[in-house]
Amino acid sequence: MDQFEKKLSAMGYTLPPPPAPGGNYLPFRRSGKTIYLAGVIAVQNGQMTHTGQVGAGQTVETGYAAARVCALNALAAIKLALGSLDEMAQILFLGGYVNAVSGFAESPQVINGASDFLVELFGERGQHARAAVAVAGLPKDSTVELQLIVEALPFEKGTSVSKPVRMP
Repeated sequence: MDQFEKKLSAMGYTLPPPPAPGGNYLPFRRSGKTIYLAGVIAVQNGQMTHTGQVGAGQTVETGYAAARVCALNALAAIKLALGSLDEMAQILFLGGYVNAVSGFAESPQVINGASDFLVELFGERGQHARAAVAVAGLPKDSTVELQLIVEALPFEKGTSVSKPVRMP
């Protein structure tokens, strides 16, 4: 177990299996040291944890919790892409989408659930640029969806860019 998985465990969390794509796309795509993660939703053990709109059945607080679930799924995708969370140099960007009622203006507070979690886990490596946007709907009626762009540590001399991985 790598150092960040140990810290995750000490925080009371377990890294889930990487989420399987819900369509004809890859869970991540690597270009040099940059890894683009596909969107992840609020699913745990194959079940949706948070569905519906914030402002109509969900609150800012439950949306914050949904963003943490999404962040855990993103971590699983990072591990799939890099083999270890320790191979991540930094999180560059987090795109956060909040399934919310029209006019909802508190998306940043919801997406803080992911941002706070990632900074708590990774420290400076977890600090990132971000967008937090309210939308009218998300896949499977998820309350939150996240997309991350991360930077990997440099390859060792003599290695090359990894090949795309398809989930079984």
